[in-house]
Amino acid sequence: MTTVNVGPGQEVTEGSVLYTVNLRPVVIAQGIVPAFQSLSRGSSGTDVTQLQTMLANLGFYRYDVDGKFDWVTQQAVEAWQESLGLKDDGNVRTADIIYVPSLPTRVSLDADKVKRGATLGGGEDVVRGLPSSPTFTVPVTATQAGLIPVGTRVEITGPDGQIWDGFVVEQVPSTKDDSVTLTLGGTDGKSICGEDCASIPVSDQALLRSRVVTVENVAGLTVPSAALLSKADGTLAVIDNENVEHPVTVITSARGISVIEGISQGMRVRVPAK
Repeated sequence: MTTVNVGPGQEVTEGSVLYTVNLRPVVIAQGIVPAFQSLSRGSSGTDVTQLQTMLANLGFYRYDVDGKFDWVTQQAVEAWQESLGLKDDGNVRTADIIYVPSLPTRVSLDADKVKRGATLGGGEDVVRGLPSSPTFTVPVTATQAGLIPVGTRVEITGPDGQIWDGFVVEQVPSTKDDSVTLTLGGTDGKSICGEDCASIPVSDQALLRSRVVTVENVAGLTVPSAALLSKADGTLAVIDNENVEHPVTVITSARGISVIEGISQGMRVRVPAK
């Protein structure tokens, strides 16, 4: 093992170099059949189809993907090898490509096996695929869960101090005790951590600081809640010093104070007599 080219949790795409062995690059590609034999002119099969697909996605192959290693496939392989700084002999060794089911993906390399100076004999499990978007959950008690409905915002502090917004999309009660697991999602179905997902430690579970926002901070004009007049049609209003009603919308209320919209700053309002 001469170099390690990707870090823990890094996202890789078709043709990315994972590491080098004896300075020969080992790349990742999409496919369901592991590389089990060397490929050269005259080879055929699903493994050749996967190779042609990778070469096509990288721009080296512009012909039918037919699973037949012919002379045009050999030319594409030679051009690809040249781009990697290899001798362009047109032969693809078994260890040149690691196939994974889908790309792009985040990967974790086995740090005990993949390190400079380590020896690989072949057949080792060295790469683990990770989801591009990690799953975020928050454990709470059943009582707490009653105060955290679906849609509640949760602020998550990333490893480097980033602040991410997640939203409760599901509550999963435990079958063993009174705990509840809150499953979080991102805005409009997007990843919570976005482009910063690679900063999350690669492990089965990473613990991050979070804050459940049960009441959102709001800013605006405030009036005593007692100054709000409830109309017969269900709307609300306030009465100024000249006894004129002004329709308003309540944004939120707490401790006898309401944040409202619909009036101007500085207006004096009356508290209706009981």
